[in-house]
Amino acid sequence: MSDDRRPPRFITPDGMARLRAEYDQLFGVERPKLVDTIAWAADNGDRSENGDYIYGRKRLREIDRRLGYLSKAMKGAKVVDPASQRERDTVRFGATVELADEDDNRRIITLVGEDESDADQGRVSWAAPIARALIGARVGDERIVRLPSGEKSYELMAIRYPEPG
Repeated sequence: MSDDRRPPRFITPDGMARLRAEYDQLFGVERPKLVDTIAWAADNGDRSENGDYIYGRKRLREIDRRLGYLSKAMKGAKVVDPASQRERDTVRFGATVELADEDDNRRIITLVGEDESDADQGRVSWAAPIARALIGARVGDERIVRLPSGEKSYELMAIRYPEPG
């Protein structure tokens, strides 16, 4: 399947801004400094034992790989603003939800794009099992999530979306 026919990679405006900022930092700041360092190190003679040159080339490859990934991710991204969600009583992309498990342990997560998920910050990819189970749910609904550790039941306690504007 060609890249043009793949489904879009949903991302929030904040997520797109983070990708863009990382791209700009790498391309506009880190990469030029590194190229200067490599050129300086190359002028110092024997490159086979020149740590600055060897490390610089390795780091440059890492940066170029990351820039390629970021460029592809931004090109294929479809920005969806959760604040523009009209149906605020059901869970959709960008929703922040409060869940309670069988033991009434509470958890708050926000459904975001794959490129912006961060479990430590409560941002869960909309393609993750827990997010897929919650899509379309309303407050009071119970959803069973199949996890590697087994099935877990959650009750949806609250749904929030950012305010428009």
